[in-house]
Amino acid sequence: MSDSKFTVTVPQELLHSELSERSPLPNLRQKILAIRNSLRPGQQQMADWQSGPLAISAVPGAGKSTGMAAAAAIAIARQYERSSSRRQLVVVTFTRSAAANIKAKIRKDLKKLSLPQTGFFVYTLHGLALNIASRHSDLSGLQLDNVTLITPTQSHRFIRTAVEQWIANNSGIYLRLLEGHQFDGEETERLRRQSVLRTEVLPELANTVIHEAKSSGISPEKLREWSKQTTDEYAILSVAAGLYEQYQNLMRSRDFIDYDDMILAALRVLENDSARRIEQNQVFAVFEDEAQDSSPLQTQLLEILASNGDKAGNSSLLTPHSSLNLVRVGDPNQAINSTFTPADPIYFRQFCEECDRIERLATMDQAGRSTRIIIEAANFALKWINNQSLAKTNNGQQIPDNRQVPFRLQTIRPVETGDPQKDANPAPIGQGLELYTPRDIHHTVELLSQRVIELFGEDPTQNSAAILVRENRQGRWLAEALSPICKEHKITLYDVGERDRRSHVPQEILALLQFCDRPHSPDYLKAALEALVQRQLIPTQDLNALASLPEEFLYPGPLTAPQPETVQKAARLCRNLLRARLELPLYQLISFLALTLNYDQAELATADKLAERVNQQIAGNSSMGGMLSALSEIVSSERFEPVETEDSEERYTRRGQLTIITMHKAKGLDWDYVFLPFLHENLIPGRFWVPPQSQFLGDFTLAEVARAQIRAALHGESTIPDVTQAWEQAKHLKISEEYRLLYVAMTRAKRLVWMSASQKAPFTWSKPENLQEQAPCPVFPALKRQFPECVANLAVITK
Repeated sequence: MSDSKFTVTVPQELLHSELSERSPLPNLRQKILAIRNSLRPGQQQMADWQSGPLAISAVPGAGKSTGMAAAAAIAIARQYERSSSRRQLVVVTFTRSAAANIKAKIRKDLKKLSLPQTGFFVYTLHGLALNIASRHSDLSGLQLDNVTLITPTQSHRFIRTAVEQWIANNSGIYLRLLEGHQFDGEETERLRRQSVLRTEVLPELANTVIHEAKSSGISPEKLREWSKQTTDEYAILSVAAGLYEQYQNLMRSRDFIDYDDMILAALRVLENDSARRIEQNQVFAVFEDEAQDSSPLQTQLLEILASNGDKAGNSSLLTPHSSLNLVRVGDPNQAINSTFTPADPIYFRQFCEECDRIERLATMDQAGRSTRIIIEAANFALKWINNQSLAKTNNGQQIPDNRQVPFRLQTIRPVETGDPQKDANPAPIGQGLELYTPRDIHHTVELLSQRVIELFGEDPTQNSAAILVRENRQGRWLAEALSPICKEHKITLYDVGERDRRSHVPQEILALLQFCDRPHSPDYLKAALEALVQRQLIPTQDLNALASLPEEFLYPGPLTAPQPETVQKAARLCRNLLRARLELPLYQLISFLALTLNYDQAELATADKLAERVNQQIAGNSSMGGMLSALSEIVSSERFEPVETEDSEERYTRRGQLTIITMHKAKGLDWDYVFLPFLHENLIPGRFWVPPQSQFLGDFTLAEVARAQIRAALHGESTIPDVTQAWEQAKHLKISEEYRLLYVAMTRAKRLVWMSASQKAPFTWSKPENLQEQAPCPVFPALKRQFPECVANLAVITK
């Protein structure tokens, strides 16, 4: 829908007369108009909102937070004039840092209006839910003094315990999984499959389904009902329902909650008529940022709060006179979390479609962040990828805004002349877009470092730069390769992945200590080996085969087949750990393990902090059992914070610094120069890869099939897809999201985006030394054809 068709815009003369009649402050109307007129057209439409639902679909760099802050301040001013009630504006965003940022902007705009810096609250979605649940603890069932909040992961002890309990209660189904497609009954293979199922397949299935189902308000009973509509040989949804049920029972018995429980608790409160009216009467509207990342339950919570006297808002029932005072701002094309969280961009797309039908959809399509060539490249990539997807899904019959395509059809436009943004659409550096095809990853480092030195050469304090990688392992490899070069040229190199890895210190230490305590446990041995592989202390190998026979691995007898060198190295390191357990005093074990894991200075400081905390806790019970119990509690409750010198997104975008960061973490940030190396097809868009160790189950993974089946049911499809169809849908979801991730990465750059796909690269970055021919990401050759003037001449550069 074009901006000219937007029907809720208030003409300036009407706005002027309205305010002059009502305003107790003579100059308030001029101040409001001054803020409004300083905005771009799309932002102005948000500022003109007065009531009802409104969807804003914004492109990258369009100034969503600036527009929302101005719109919020103006809405508060109007509410201040119209009513003496103390109803508040609720602003919701995705992260705590974003909440702090938008709160500061709203206060700044209220100050411009000479109004008190009150009348609003800014929350994360979970913070809002917790606030409602804690105010009505009798209705929510959430007694905050007695519960512990956790973020369950595949390796969390509740997930693992739920798996073990499910196996004990469902031996028949478990044996069917163990048999897989072919099984000759050989004992070693049986032990290997047991390890795979218990430590990988079933925990992954449980973790995926629990997140998907709880975030949508789906019970284990509902999953079982859906399972009856499927015909797969493993009854995947039924297995998932059993795991979900065991997990829920464990959580309740131990007084633990997760983030989805917080949303559910708030919704329980709002089911009560009296409590719902109390909450709704405190709110005159809800503004939501990053709406493309909301789950169904989160959306339901906001719709109820934004409704005037209704039990629940319902976006499918929107009318021009709807009482839903809800403004949702987002970009479906920046939805990059749906393959590992329950977020699904389909819900925001649906809200946009419903608002479009009643002419309450606006598009913020002007962006001042990037230079024009970067905008052109991002627009081209979006259209090219959509066309490729449509050709595959619709036999070439292109359907506008088809939900099967990765992107919503919206084009980024440069801002108009006279835009208030300082240095909007800045001049490019060089061509602004540079496309390289190095020989291999080492040549990539050579070309990249050469360009970095040039860019930082004159005055490094004036520029910011980042290398965006798809995987943390790529970042770690790059940091090692670039460190001496940056040091030589006095360029600050900051690897964000190093900071993230420090937060895993307690988990890695616990894994090694559990192995030292029970070395004959296959689970503990495998967890310890995984930690050692992650730290690159032993080579990547089939850990299930090693863990299935711990004694044979650790202390091979004379009749045992000779171990390969990779296995010998792993066994030697494990035996050294066991020897340290016998020879060192208990209080020194954590420090020893930190050194063994080859931690850096910050990680060692984190380990020392951890050791001090644990030793304090077990002072009256100095035993291995006490230490393991204290560590387990720290890991599961996630109360332990790593040692940090600085913890702020500003640290990522500091001038004079080259930041190495993943594409996912880069969302919402920007730099003058952005480098995108290693753009290969095996990572973007990648492909669903069934690990060899679990291929006995078939050419699919249980977790992804279950996810696709659940989403099909939630989206109201007439039938739940079978395994083959669900696996194909899961593939499509991943491909779409990977392409959106590349789009996000490209649009982080202001003045230069440097892209490369080397001819040779590793198949897996756990073994970066094993180079082979790799095909580029499919959009990369298309960019080279579309922008031939931006293709680097390597013969000239390397002379």
